[in-house]
Amino acid sequence: MQRFEAGSRPTRTAPAEWFTGTVTQDPIVEAEAPARLRAASVTFQPGARTNWHTHPLGQTLYVVSGKGRAQTWGGPMIELGVGDTIWIPPGEKHWHGAAPDEAMTHIAMHEALDGSHIDWLEPVTDKQYAG
Repeated sequence: MQRFEAGSRPTRTAPAEWFTGTVTQDPIVEAEAPARLRAASVTFQPGARTNWHTHPLGQTLYVVSGKGRAQTWGGPMIELGVGDTIWIPPGEKHWHGAAPDEAMTHIAMHEALDGSHIDWLEPVTDKQYAG
């Protein structure tokens, strides 16, 4: 068993090559093999969002504050609020982020397949983000 005291692991600024806008990540768990789970608290400033991406074993998002948006490739935009949970199936191309005028924090949970958690793709355009 390991205990990680609050504030003992630094907040990371999300890489600009995978995100638009200001996004920070606070690790919750990054389990070592043979475990596969990774979870983080991710905060998106207003208008910030991920690139399009997929997860080999899917992803669950749980909104803890603010308002957000999410979309799968070819699907409708979904508005997100506090307490909402969304499940993205394995391999489904999607993005998620904050609303244009309000920040959002969600808990992102996903598992690795053969050491890979995520496949990053192209940025979400402003037109796609606007819906």
